[in-house]
Amino acid sequence: MAAKQPDAKNIDLFRVGIPRSMLLAEFGLPMASEVRDGKKTEIFKFVQGYSAGAKAGRAVFHGVADVLTIGLWEVVGTPTEGVFNGNEMVYEVSYDDNDKVDQVIALKK
Repeated sequence: MAAKQPDAKNIDLFRVGIPRSMLLAEFGLPMASEVRDGKKTEIFKFVQGYSAGAKAGRAVFHGVADVLTIGLWEVVGTPTEGVFNGNEMVYEVSYDDNDKVDQVIALKK
């Protein structure tokens, strides 16, 4: 389960001046998009996961623990990995006339 956890996203892209296209490339389509007061506003919702190194390290640890405990580690390891499945994050982003970020509000970190 550790190796199948979600990947880490580059949340540093949520800053003023970043082109909309870069946000779309990293986070995919927004969950909502509207025009408020003449400005495009979007809401991005995603699960912030883990780096490849962290996922690999956890997978190796669980594999070794399974071997050393003759499979008993699964009783502890499986529920533990179910808890560590990333954090849901939500950002509201508005853009200027050139489709560059001009405001970011973290709604859920």
